[in-house]
Amino acid sequence: MGKEGQDYGRSENLGGNKEDSFAAWSKDVRECEKKYEVSRKYGLSVHDVEKRRQIYGFNELEKHEGPSMFRLILDQFNDTLVRILLAAAVISFVLACYDGEEGGEMEVTAFVEPLVIFLILIVNAIVGVWQENNAEKALDALKEIQSEHATVIRESKKISNLPAKELVPGDIVELRVGDKVPADMRVLSLISSTLRVEQGSLTGESEAVSKTTKAVAEDVDIQGKKCIVFAGTTVVNGNCICLVTQTGMNTEIGKVHSQIHEASQSDDDTPLKKKLNEFGETLTAIIGAICTLVWLINVKYFLSWEFVDGWPKNFKFSFEKCTYYFEIAVALAVAAIPEGLPAVITTCLALGTRKMAAKNALVRKLPSVETLGCTTVICSDKTGTLTTNQMAVAKLVAIGSKANVVRSFDVEGTTYDPFDGKIQNWPEGQLDSNLQMIAKIAAICNDADVEKAGQDKSGHYMANGMPTEAALKVLVEKMGLPNGLSTDYSSGYDGVLKCCETWNGIEKRIATLEFDHNRKSMGVIVNSSTGKKSLLVKGAVETLLERSSYVQLLDGSITELDQSFREVILESLLEMSTSALRVLGFAYKDDLPQFATYNGDEEHPAHQLLLNPANYSSIESRLVFVGLAGLRDPPRKEVPQAIDDCRTAGIRVMVITGDNKDTAEAICREIGVFGQDENISSTSLTGKEFMELSSRDKETHLSQSGGLLFSRAEPRHKQEIVRLLKDSGEVVAMTGDGVNDAPALKLADIGVAMGIAGTEVAKEASDMVLADDNFSTIVAAVGEGRSIYNNMKAFIRYMISSNIGEVASIFLTAALGIPEGLIPVQLLWVNLVTDGPPATALGFNPPDKDIMKKPPRRSDDSLISPWILFRYLVIGSYVGIATVGIFIIWYTRSSFLGIDLSGDGHSLVTYSQLANWGQCHTWQNFSASSFTAGNLEIKFDNPCDYFQTGKIKAMTLSLSVLVAIEMFNSLNALSEDGSLLSMPPWVNPWLLLAMSVSFGLHFLILYVPFLAQIFGIVPLSLNEWLLVLAVAFPVILIDEVLKFLGRCTSGFRTSNARRSSKQKAE
Repeated sequence: MGKEGQDYGRSENLGGNKEDSFAAWSKDVRECEKKYEVSRKYGLSVHDVEKRRQIYGFNELEKHEGPSMFRLILDQFNDTLVRILLAAAVISFVLACYDGEEGGEMEVTAFVEPLVIFLILIVNAIVGVWQENNAEKALDALKEIQSEHATVIRESKKISNLPAKELVPGDIVELRVGDKVPADMRVLSLISSTLRVEQGSLTGESEAVSKTTKAVAEDVDIQGKKCIVFAGTTVVNGNCICLVTQTGMNTEIGKVHSQIHEASQSDDDTPLKKKLNEFGETLTAIIGAICTLVWLINVKYFLSWEFVDGWPKNFKFSFEKCTYYFEIAVALAVAAIPEGLPAVITTCLALGTRKMAAKNALVRKLPSVETLGCTTVICSDKTGTLTTNQMAVAKLVAIGSKANVVRSFDVEGTTYDPFDGKIQNWPEGQLDSNLQMIAKIAAICNDADVEKAGQDKSGHYMANGMPTEAALKVLVEKMGLPNGLSTDYSSGYDGVLKCCETWNGIEKRIATLEFDHNRKSMGVIVNSSTGKKSLLVKGAVETLLERSSYVQLLDGSITELDQSFREVILESLLEMSTSALRVLGFAYKDDLPQFATYNGDEEHPAHQLLLNPANYSSIESRLVFVGLAGLRDPPRKEVPQAIDDCRTAGIRVMVITGDNKDTAEAICREIGVFGQDENISSTSLTGKEFMELSSRDKETHLSQSGGLLFSRAEPRHKQEIVRLLKDSGEVVAMTGDGVNDAPALKLADIGVAMGIAGTEVAKEASDMVLADDNFSTIVAAVGEGRSIYNNMKAFIRYMISSNIGEVASIFLTAALGIPEGLIPVQLLWVNLVTDGPPATALGFNPPDKDIMKKPPRRSDDSLISPWILFRYLVIGSYVGIATVGIFIIWYTRSSFLGIDLSGDGHSLVTYSQLANWGQCHTWQNFSASSFTAGNLEIKFDNPCDYFQTGKIKAMTLSLSVLVAIEMFNSLNALSEDGSLLSMPPWVNPWLLLAMSVSFGLHFLILYVPFLAQIFGIVPLSLNEWLLVLAVAFPVILIDEVLKFLGRCTSGFRTSNARRSSKQKAE
């Protein structure tokens, strides 16, 4: 509400109407009624409603139209690598059509290549569009939490089920327990003595908030607006009459809706995507340069001229040769682009999500798995993430055996599980009278319940009702029952609160004095099995002490409560309060003459006293004080270790919470965000204090090393913090569970929502959901993300090195002028199918043991360092030499390395003939005999066809060498610098299996005639396979030498890298 973002009404030509800027929370009730021209008894007239609806519209959230399907599809082609592939596919298709018309290569082979490329692009586009379509679901989930109906007073008539969307500012609405608030409204009057609203999902507060009719200061934050109830929140106690002040997009939830939409417009690419985009641009330049070089080298074959008088004339152009070099350009594009990379990355990320799911981290968006690995800052909510979001008693103070003496007991446990922890130094079964009275009051003066979730009661323990009251009931269970007390009252009870059930059976509640804000206490009148009436009271310690005249000692005797005893009790209160505990006191009264014969009958004179809450203070007077308990939302047990792990891993933790400053600081000290004695005046600010800083001071504050705390934070504060961190180059993970967290979750690099306590809005806005709501799960997920990134880097390098080899092969072929050894459809098969299994298997490399002891990588760290690039250029050059070399060997040698190659009967030519094969038709007496390949006999009518049709065996050898080298090269990729002797292949058995699959697929296309025809290859003999392995194996030896050099020079290269990054930063 307030003065921000309130232009909705003005855009509807409101004219001079200033209702949108009217701060209803700071005005008294009469002033509000006057401003909105309404009476709470009469309500609005039908005419008023129609008039206001024209100004404000319906009370519903706007539907933002996303980009059109056509726009989404076009966006998928806004990528450099995709554009290169698209151009290659179009050229390939045109050339296939041209070849078909000219009676060239078989149609089935010619069209496979462009069709496969188009298929890759279509699948890529479908996946991209599907991911984009899921982006706006958070906004739909936000609409789900809006109220559907409201009880409204119009023209003095109560309308019970008016659709909430028909509300307008000025409507008078009645709210009851359990109602979902339909709009932002000013509380006009309370029908019950108290009104409490659960608004934590919007404001971040850990408890239900009491609402009042009293005005507050105009400049208070959202949590301070005690007289306003907000749309989407729930009434947990009391009834009231309210005045609608804001509807639709002007409500606080409407602002969150706008912020989510705004944040969704600025989705950034993940660090890996940015790296791959940069790689794509570099690759484009390299492909362009190589294509230009190939054309320049071979221009003489398709364009010739003569010099006449010093000027070039008589130009001759061969279209056929020109299209051939077009085909080489296509082959270069296909060879240079790792087409299988998107599929392998998706597979690796999907496998990563399964690993994370086993650790309770459910990943909603695949790229976030990789982004987690370079997280530098975790911005965490406090309530429910660092803490359990389950109130628990931490300390119990009972009265001692004599005046001015109290006893203190520390209570273990952080959940609603009665068996989670015990009370230290507890007299098990030997409860004295004072402890019994405390147990009785905590059990009976209480409206909460605790149960196990799930139909079979096998889930976690959960509270029904007020969290503080549930915590008191759990305390009673931990206290146990005194020996000798009958348990007959709970014999048929199958719940978890057996002790509470016993106390409630002994003392029957007959009346309730509801809690109200003035007396700050709740009381119940009980009828014991002996027929005696008692008043049991719990509430704020200070107000109970004011109304107490006596104190009960350990043995049950009662003594007067003098000033010195009050000070002893107040001293215990102060000690607990400074530890950020919420303290409740317990008292009782046996002297109730007015209720001596009362049994709940409405006709009894005493019942009239109970109908007026103004009488409650006098009934709760001259009390006997018995003790006090300190409660808190305790930190999770695993969190301190997780915070320490973050510190070791170089990740900063910032706590951003809607809760109050003192409580948040105490929790931060306890979990290790701050030291116990650390001065935190400069590291702990409220959201409002942070927003008042200058831009430079904000940046300086956020750049501090160590932990930071922001308390009383509103949604816009969280967004601003995340935005500034991202602007300064940090990779931000943001946790949250409430509606108020959704915009920041959407804006962060990684939005992490809570699975148990989280709202659907937060989950839909997030990238990852924690199934156990536990901060330590995020830290485990970061470790997993780092491991996955390292493995992805391994297979990206492997695939890129393979592509460098393919480019080198085609370049050498073109440069030497020999026939084409690898055609695009074969390269596609290698890139997509043969390389796929080993690359995927590299994703299963075991993680480094010290992975969480290293600082996070910078998001701008190079994917491929200069040294790695040099290594793969060397390897790539060898791949080129090997694939072209074996092609030349088959044509020119009858044996190589002692391996006989003459068994198939093919003709031998000189290297000069092979390099000038295009001039074959001019050669005298050239002949070529037919040869065998498996059961096939390769014949040709024209001897010159030996370099086209007859190259099928040489092409098969080149392709087989390429496949074999890439299998061996996958073993090299097991470790960046580690030798295969120190990291043998069996450390990743999946890789050995993947190599077998890839070789199996290669055998499939070699020995199945139909497939062999498509790929233009033939079966090989045993000797030819021996030659393939002999030529391929040296790639392992070459990389071992390069790795050895890398290990020897690693210190020198690291210092150089640090120096250059430092210069870049400066």
